[in-house]
Amino acid sequence: MLNAPVILVVDDRPDIRLSAGFILEDNHYQVLEAETPYQAQQVIKDQQVDLVLLDMNYSLDTTSGEEGLELLAWLNKNEPHLPAIAMTAWSNVELAVKSMQVGANDFIEKPWKNQRLLQVISQQLTLTGLKVQNSHLKQRLEPIANVGYQWQSPCMTQLLEQIYNVADTDVAILLTGDNGTGKSELATYIHQSSERKNEPFIGVNMGAISESLFESEMFGHAKGAFTDAKNNRIGRFELAQSGTLFLDEIANIPLSQQAKLLRVVESGEYEVLGSSKTQRTNCRLISASNGDFSALISSGEFREDLFYRLNTIEFRVPSLSERIDDIVPLAQYFLTQYATKYNRHNPLLSPCAVASLVGYQWPGNIRELSHVMERAVLLSGKDKTTLSANDLPISPKVATQTMPFMTLENAEVSLIKQAMVQADNNVYHAAQLLGLTKSSLYRRIEKHDELDR
Repeated sequence: MLNAPVILVVDDRPDIRLSAGFILEDNHYQVLEAETPYQAQQVIKDQQVDLVLLDMNYSLDTTSGEEGLELLAWLNKNEPHLPAIAMTAWSNVELAVKSMQVGANDFIEKPWKNQRLLQVISQQLTLTGLKVQNSHLKQRLEPIANVGYQWQSPCMTQLLEQIYNVADTDVAILLTGDNGTGKSELATYIHQSSERKNEPFIGVNMGAISESLFESEMFGHAKGAFTDAKNNRIGRFELAQSGTLFLDEIANIPLSQQAKLLRVVESGEYEVLGSSKTQRTNCRLISASNGDFSALISSGEFREDLFYRLNTIEFRVPSLSERIDDIVPLAQYFLTQYATKYNRHNPLLSPCAVASLVGYQWPGNIRELSHVMERAVLLSGKDKTTLSANDLPISPKVATQTMPFMTLENAEVSLIKQAMVQADNNVYHAAQLLGLTKSSLYRRIEKHDELDR
């Protein structure tokens, strides 16, 4: 019954609470009890409660239902998402209407029928779950990336194999590497390869959260917790419940907030800002950073204990200059994406363009390559079928003077492959794209096939 819904029974008669407890526990609910509305408020403040079953009449006034109405009003103000079912032995239409107006979700007459009681409780718990889920979905602002490119370089295929071997565990993973190397996409890949793939994937840029809003963003806040807290806000840990929480730019967390994050990582417990209830999180943590943690720890800017909690396994993501075999195929992949996005012709890369791409150092890594291809598609003209080196907005100061990474023969092979892909393996159409005759292209294909044997 560890994860069973918790029902708070509020009634001043012990026999009623006992009777309700027997029925509910027999049907796999956890039961808490309160003798008065005031006592109920204290229980709700201190413990997790999923539904309140409350009597409307107490010793102060056994017929009007005023005490019950006051508790409903308090719930409506302080716990608007907590469902409440009103019950009374003195039921009448007027009291039923009043209780519903004040905030009751349903009304039951005592003595209750067990089947009716259980049915109403089940319905309200289901409806509340749907409302919370809808609220979570509205606050999930980060889209999940879906990278369709298949890595070809040996260093990336080896990295993906290593990541895949641990993706189905809940081990904490730290991704390191330069900016723009694709750490966010790899975090998504880990999530989609895990047993949590059907649960939420929530990403948050830790460097974009101000110190004053850290607790509110990560743990959520209750209405009225501070001046501008006009509504309840769900924190990232709750949004990621049962799924994956991706903490990007983790090295940028202010030192003053690192202890709060450490507590959650160690114990799984936290409190919503403005609430004394302790919440428990069940999410897988993936972190990413381009920071030098050795230097940050030595200078006292990052807690060593937090670092070791976050990097049970660390993977370094290679820079694009280390993935030579991926540069041209990835460039063509981006060209296809942007040509489709902007309704432009999907251009090929000329041999000189290929040589320029391979000879460039790519200080901005994959992110820079994506931007270069996007600008090339937009600026080269709607009907251009082949891009030259002059069509690529690459600074010559960063490009190398020699081309040791790709021979002219390799560039020709790459260009033929691009043309065949764009022509759906139709040799005649591929030859037209390359400005060759069909027989000439056949000769080149046969030549390269012989060299590969």
